[in-house]
Amino acid sequence: MKLLVLILNKTSYLEDILHAFNEIGIKGATVLDSTGVGRTIADHHSSNFALMYSLRKVIDGGRPYNKTILSVIDDELVEPAIKGVNEILGDLHQAGMGIMFFVPLDKVIGLPKTYY
Repeated sequence: MKLLVLILNKTSYLEDILHAFNEIGIKGATVLDSTGVGRTIADHHSSNFALMYSLRKVIDGGRPYNKTILSVIDDELVEPAIKGVNEILGDLHQAGMGIMFFVPLDKVIGLPKTYY
């Protein structure tokens, strides 16, 4: 089993991704609002950093936050999940799209078998 983590910068694609996950058999996920370190530091520290962040906001479209999707999945769903995300977002290697990774899990307690 794996923990799927998708940090989604393009939040307008959230529903499409959740729908694609459901279609391939990923029935449960947790969606969190998240904020990158640049935004956090800019909100709480120096005006110089805030100025740099403001310029970046103009360049990257002013993205105020991300969505982080977490889901416990069977190993066999890793490749379909990658394919589904790539079909919606394109190449995640492009700057500003997001990041997806998988973490091996030794035990999962409290999750019905129908979810993985």
